[in-house]
Amino acid sequence: MGCCRDFISNLPDEILGKILSLVPTKVAASTSILSKRWRGNLVGLVDTLAIDESTVVYSNEEEARVGSQGFLNFVEKTFALVSKIKKLSLSHVPRAGHNDDYTRRVYHWIWSAMGQGSLLELHLLAGPVSSTVYLQLDLFTSNTLVKLSLSGAYSFIFGRVFLPALKSLSLLTVIDISKDSHGRLLDGCPVLEELVMTEASHFNWPSYGALVDSESLKRLVLFLDFPDCQEDHDYMAIVAPSLVYLDYSSYVFQEYSMVDLDFLVEAKLNLRLWESTDHYDYSDANANAHDDDEDDDDDDNDDVDDDDNDDADDDQVAVVVLNYDDEADDDDDDDVIFGDVTDLVAAISNVTTLHLSPNSLEAFHFCCKSMPVFNNLHSLFIESDKDKGWQVMPLLLKSCPNLHTLAIKGLVHRVTNRCGDACACVPKKHSKILNEDLCCLCTCQVKVLEIYEYGASFQEMKQMTHFLDKLPCLETVKVGVADDKYHMRKFLRANLLYLPRASSKCHIQLI
Repeated sequence: MGCCRDFISNLPDEILGKILSLVPTKVAASTSILSKRWRGNLVGLVDTLAIDESTVVYSNEEEARVGSQGFLNFVEKTFALVSKIKKLSLSHVPRAGHNDDYTRRVYHWIWSAMGQGSLLELHLLAGPVSSTVYLQLDLFTSNTLVKLSLSGAYSFIFGRVFLPALKSLSLLTVIDISKDSHGRLLDGCPVLEELVMTEASHFNWPSYGALVDSESLKRLVLFLDFPDCQEDHDYMAIVAPSLVYLDYSSYVFQEYSMVDLDFLVEAKLNLRLWESTDHYDYSDANANAHDDDEDDDDDDNDDVDDDDNDDADDDQVAVVVLNYDDEADDDDDDDVIFGDVTDLVAAISNVTTLHLSPNSLEAFHFCCKSMPVFNNLHSLFIESDKDKGWQVMPLLLKSCPNLHTLAIKGLVHRVTNRCGDACACVPKKHSKILNEDLCCLCTCQVKVLEIYEYGASFQEMKQMTHFLDKLPCLETVKVGVADDKYHMRKFLRANLLYLPRASSKCHIQLI
């Protein structure tokens, strides 16, 4: 039997230092007991510290208190062994009862890492919220820091901010930051390219994310979730002349000001309405205005009028009519949906790629006074939901004259009396009129149709038939089957291949 050889110890110190930087900090620090070489040289070469107290499970409060003190001591010893930290990730759990000492230690760790003059990335996570950590102002001055993320129970009011090298900033539900402090923070980052902000805590209102002003910003990810603050959603502004990517999710605001977004290439929108539309009729303002004259002979109060100006109607301010009482007077039930996304939609009209959630489709219908022309739009990604309607789809597709790829996740949607001719569920009363007019799909230039989570239900099959029969320029149709239908792939493929197609160049493939 050959003797065991220690190949690792024969590696150069620099290589071993890189290896130790890739393993959890607790493991790297534990190697210091192996020998003087590991303790004196190798651990000191570690340039990445990832310390996470959240992975420690305590059985009770007393054990948590004692254990947390042990965690603090471990971090202190680890910092004493390293000299040039490039990346520091610290996830810790502030606890009531020793807040002053805790804050002092956290500040000391961060300042020690920044004071070495080599720190490029700093990631701080304090949670869950039980005690707030107050960060001192001089932590926000660094010539080297390139990436900074703060998440959880931190509180600070910025004085001077000087981060001349910072390119990426993430503020993830930071518990206490004022609008003024947020403005100073952005002003102190002259080369900032990426900003990620998520807010879902009532402590944060008024939202600092409702105003973003940065000349250098290229990527913006913004998630606001304040379902109890409708009256405060009056105004939101983004001033970002260099922005190329926007991922925005929030309840709709009453007014948007989007300045200089001419270079925007891709946008993802999840615009949530403040009220459910489950019990609403989707007739719009002009349709309601003519109801008294047009509906005298109607047998079904749920149908909309036969007005020939349906396309024009879609451009008006959306008004909804409650259907709780079929005999009720429409004029008594009119109610305007809160919010106006007209300026937001107009500001993103230069994008080449657009992603819309089911909520956004409804927001476009109810809260957008006019639809701009998306001349540059190449790819449109739609997510569908059985509880959300497609009533804006005809107008949206008509507004995308150069659309190449249409991707839809889920074909099942809520059938409404304003569905229009983009889908197969046209209400009977409109079918005659729509047959006489040119379907919006017939003028659509889409060459690639992608369907995901296809379940082969009756409604989905009708919709697939409608797309294939009406889209004249289709060349490729890609269908991703839902997980629970995967065993039926061969049958579904044969079924889809059997469907008639308007384009002789159309090829169908399952993915």
